[in-house]
Formats: sequence, C-alpha cells, structure tokens
Amino acid sequence: MDKQLEGKKCPDFSGDCTSNKNLSFDDFKGKNLVIYFYPKDSTPGCTTEGQDFRDNYKEFQKYNTEILGVSRDSVKSHENFKQKQSFPFELLSDPDEKMCKSFDVMKLKSMYGKEYVGVDRSTFLIASDGKVAKEWRSVKVKGHVAEVLEAVKLL
Repeated sequence: MDKQLEGKKCPDFSGDCTSNKNLSFDDFKGKNLVIYFYPKDSTPGCTTEGQDFRDNYKEFQKYNTEILGVSRDSVKSHENFKQKQSFPFELLSDPDEKMCKSFDVMKLKSMYGKEYVGVDRSTFLIASDGKVAKEWRSVKVKGHVAEVLEAVKLL
C-alpha cells in the first residue's frame, strides 16, 4: 500500500550529509525543496539522474528551490559520488532507512530472480509552506528532471 504524501505536511527528517553537514527539514524553511531518493551512488541510472539535477541546478535556484539527494549509502560514499560528479547540492545518508520509511520509498524489488527490499526511485517536491506539492514514484530517469522543474515553475 502506497502512502500518499501529496497535500500533506512533509515528514520531518534529519541526517548526516556531504560537506560535513547535518541537515533537517527546518534548514529549508521558506524555500521549495526537491528531495530525490535513489538506490545507489555511482550506478548508471542514479548517476544520470544526479547529473540532470546538477545541470538544471541554476534553473531550480531561480525558483527558490533547493535539491537534496537521499540514499542508504554512507556519507563517505556520497562524498566521492558528489565530488566525482560535481553536484552543487548535498546528499543525505540514510543507512537506517528512517527517512526512506517516512517517505515510504522502500519497496520489494526483484533482480535475477531474487527478491529484496530496496529504494524505489522517487522524488518529492515540497513547497515553501512545508507541504508536499507533488510526488513521483517508481521514476524513470529520462526526462524526469525536466518534469520536476516544470512542477516547480507552477508553484
């Protein structure tokens, strides 16, 4: 059962991030926030998605919008990924899946016939009033960032 968050207050969160930061929901007050959950640092789909957000970052900034990437990888892994890809935004480490669970992005997946629970690539757009304006689940990377940017422009 999917937990619909659209129209609801953004779940509270905090966690260790790149740049030696610990970020929480309160750090983004008065701004729009795009939180994107992705399965794993430095894998093809996740790299492409991050690069798309990076390449459009200035455009998001024009609309008072910050970007935050989240996965279960360690901060050290995030630092390498961020540095290698020159991401201008922070990546939050969620090793205990607390944030993943509050946004309901942990899903049963299957690879090579084996079932496992993993992160369902999902993006949430939180408006400056703290409410989830839009959510995308089971995201296909191609064209996704452009779609998110269009939604930001409509806020």
